[in-house]
Amino acid sequence: MKNERWTVVLLKGGTAPLRQFSVSATGVHRLAVAVSVTLVLIAGAAVFFAFDTAARSRAAMLERENRLLRAEIETIEGRVAELDVAMAALGERDTRIRGVAGLMGIDEEVFEVGIGGPGLETPGEGELWDLDPEASEAAYAIRYDLAYLMRQAELLDRSFSESEESLRDRGELLEATPSIAPVNGTVTSVFTHSREHPIDGEIRPHYAIDFAAPTGTPIVATAPGRVVFAGRRDGYGNMIEIDHSFGMRTRYGHASKLHTRVGQRVQRQEVIAEVGCTGLCRGSHVHYEVLLNGRRVNPSNYLLWPIRN
Repeated sequence: MKNERWTVVLLKGGTAPLRQFSVSATGVHRLAVAVSVTLVLIAGAAVFFAFDTAARSRAAMLERENRLLRAEIETIEGRVAELDVAMAALGERDTRIRGVAGLMGIDEEVFEVGIGGPGLETPGEGELWDLDPEASEAAYAIRYDLAYLMRQAELLDRSFSESEESLRDRGELLEATPSIAPVNGTVTSVFTHSREHPIDGEIRPHYAIDFAAPTGTPIVATAPGRVVFAGRRDGYGNMIEIDHSFGMRTRYGHASKLHTRVGQRVQRQEVIAEVGCTGLCRGSHVHYEVLLNGRRVNPSNYLLWPIRN
């Protein structure tokens, strides 16, 4: 076996001489091994190239996805910033609405509500931080801003409800306010803490307005309400008292005739009596009082139009 040899004959064709080579069996074996190794290396290189190409393709795809995700995050950040501006505008509008509703505006420090404390996630937490810290920080910032805006939205929602309720109450209060004169007449005596009484000449307060008008002139309710007194009372003569709610009442004295009864509901400008001069008076007129929580106040403070003297 050691001396065994292999002869290779090469035929070129035509008249060309023959070529032959003699190779030992060991040389053939080594050549076969070399060829096999070469083929294995080529095959390995081909597999590596194929995997490398796939890896590069996958890396390029991931890079593209990352670019798209970053672009999407930037878009979301822009929308959040726009929402922040819109929320600030709503806060300013809420302040104006609360003013109309008779409420104090929300304190700026309260409106700029912060968030935090135990249980609030930090940027360094979560799987995303291990993969992409920059993306993790951006995502955290968005979550924080959204939580901040949600708190403001909840605050404004409660504020709008308060304003709505207050406006509704104020609307009912305005409706119940005695805002017109009880009769088409001339003012002969105003609300004052000191005046000379026209009958006995004594100096005493006059917590009412007197409207002079001919006897029989219609007297109207100055606001809707319920009649709580209709009859004769010392000093007032024939008098009507109406409860308008919200602690407001009105009195109409010295009437010649009464057209309402206790418990009756009346509307603004509804005729309730007629001008006269019953009780302690001189000349036909209406003695008109406004009471707030039981205390007589100046009726002119509630009239929509100035009174005529």
